[in-house]
Amino acid sequence: MKKQNFFIIFLWLSAAVCAFFFTAQVSAQDHSGHTAQSPASNKSKTTSPQATPPVETTQDVPQIEISPEQQKLIGVKTVKVDIRPLQKTIRTVGRLEADESKLATVNTKIEGWIEKLYVEATGSYIKKGQPLVDIYSPELVATQQEFLNALKWAKQPADSPQEKDKNSSTDLSRLIAQDAVATLEASRQRLLLWDVSAGQIKKIEESGKTIRTLTLYSPVNGFITQKMAVLGMRVMPGEKLFDVADLSSIWVIADIYEYELPLIKVGNRALITLSYLPGKELYSQIDYIYPTISAETRTIKVRLKLPNHNNQLKPQMFTNVEIKINLGKKLMIPESAVIDTGKGMVAYVDLGNGTFEPREIKAGLRTDGYIEVLRGLKEGEKVVSAANFLVDSEAQLKGVKPLPLK
Repeated sequence: MKKQNFFIIFLWLSAAVCAFFFTAQVSAQDHSGHTAQSPASNKSKTTSPQATPPVETTQDVPQIEISPEQQKLIGVKTVKVDIRPLQKTIRTVGRLEADESKLATVNTKIEGWIEKLYVEATGSYIKKGQPLVDIYSPELVATQQEFLNALKWAKQPADSPQEKDKNSSTDLSRLIAQDAVATLEASRQRLLLWDVSAGQIKKIEESGKTIRTLTLYSPVNGFITQKMAVLGMRVMPGEKLFDVADLSSIWVIADIYEYELPLIKVGNRALITLSYLPGKELYSQIDYIYPTISAETRTIKVRLKLPNHNNQLKPQMFTNVEIKINLGKKLMIPESAVIDTGKGMVAYVDLGNGTFEPREIKAGLRTDGYIEVLRGLKEGEKVVSAANFLVDSEAQLKGVKPLPLK
């Protein structure tokens, strides 16, 4: 034990002596190999460009190094940040509905009973002016009789020349004739307001006979979509008897999500397809954007119009609607080049020589696999488009984080 301690002390003393002699030799060389210089010369030397250290930026750019061999191994690929045309395609589902501007309801303005039906079933096609139903109304018959009586009194002064010889009754006859004309006109207007046509009134006037029933006619061409009239049924004023829909043109009602609303406007063209007509493409444009949003689905409805040739399109059919919107040229990168961290968007810029910079970006619209860059990148820069998650993992391990976006 004593021998080992002695050996350790000997080694320590030997090392100290060697260090002393080595230091003295180096000091002697320094003093002998250099001449004394004046302070002025030293000052000029320190201010010379060769002695000036490189200028550093105020904030270092975060970088991560990955050798070319490692890039090939993990499959790193890069693409250029480029300006390209941005086209947004909105795909949604629509539903066919009847054109509300071409819907009509047939009802009666008098009380009565249905004595004859000209339309037997819902779905029947009728033309404008075609008879639909005959209604018997005692009130209508009484008004016609009043009309005929007033017509008779209105013609009596002209048909009775002997009244002209009686001076005492001339004024009375004139007054009766004036009242008869007023009553005749009031009866005529009442019949017109009850939908008795001018032709029917003329027929009553010429024949001198009342019409037992009132005939209601179709106001438009179209299909009977609802039929409430039944033979023998009592009807009241304002009661609906038929609904008629003109399906020569039809509406497409499509749902657009709330976040897509800023992209659409009246006039946007749309492609419409139906499973009912495979291979057939129909084109239309947005005719109207409804003012309210559905609270349940967070969608807004838009309306398109289609001509309905040969009545191929049926209400309540479903359609596929594709709206393409041109948004001009934008700075774009693939969606695969962007990593969503939850707090922001990060892309890795290739700086060359195996170095990559994580850079925070501000993203805009997304379409067809590309994403618009609003801030953070410039045209011509290269970003990692494949294996960027592995590059991001390497950056996380080394503690490299992107600079905050200004």
